[in-house]
Amino acid sequence: MITLRKAKDRGHANFGWLNSYHTFSFGHYYDPSHMGFSALRVINDDTVTPSMGFEAHGHKDMEIISLVTQGTIAHRDSAGNTRELPAGEYQLMSAGAGIVHSEFNASNNEPLKFLQIWIQPNQKGGQPGYQQKPFGEQDGFTTIITPDGQHDSLRIKQDMQLIQLVLDHDTEATLEVSTERRYYIHLIEGQLLLNDTDTLDSGDGAKIENTPHLSFSKLSSARVKALIFDLP
Repeated sequence: MITLRKAKDRGHANFGWLNSYHTFSFGHYYDPSHMGFSALRVINDDTVTPSMGFEAHGHKDMEIISLVTQGTIAHRDSAGNTRELPAGEYQLMSAGAGIVHSEFNASNNEPLKFLQIWIQPNQKGGQPGYQQKPFGEQDGFTTIITPDGQHDSLRIKQDMQLIQLVLDHDTEATLEVSTERRYYIHLIEGQLLLNDTDTLDSGDGAKIENTPHLSFSKLSSARVKALIFDLP
């Protein structure tokens, strides 16, 4: 079963310095029918004005993934990490028993666009952690995050995987999946046909359950880039 989550139906908040679209309930946006999906709790599509950002604030017991699509994040946290996250690289911050961090637009004149994703962990407490890595943008599937770091991926405290899909030169791809698992697709760019039945545009998502395979077809000459969450 595939249930679409159209970009236009997402929650929206605009604070001037931050323009954010919420796939699931977050902040002042509350919809009891969109509280998350399995361990996936948040997908926020954020645009931050130049030199602005999220002041130092705390989290605990949450796995927080960031992917910049335009610009660069200036990151600082209470574990001593001071880093810059450019477009295309993945950041995974494990809040553990507690961490304080800030995320700012590193540019004085260009907007910052990024996805902020929260995964509920299957273990509480522990030392906070920080990981950051580029994975490139080769055609097909690239494993980004796993519980055990396989395929040289980032390691997360949950029985889940994050897979990047790119269709640039290729026009189709198929992924064998398990009917015992749940999957969520978030389309970052392009236009995508899912399982020959459902069309996704940029910002759209899809909840997938009891489906034995996933097929992806590019519907225009524009490149497709999507995130696939393999969830318990």
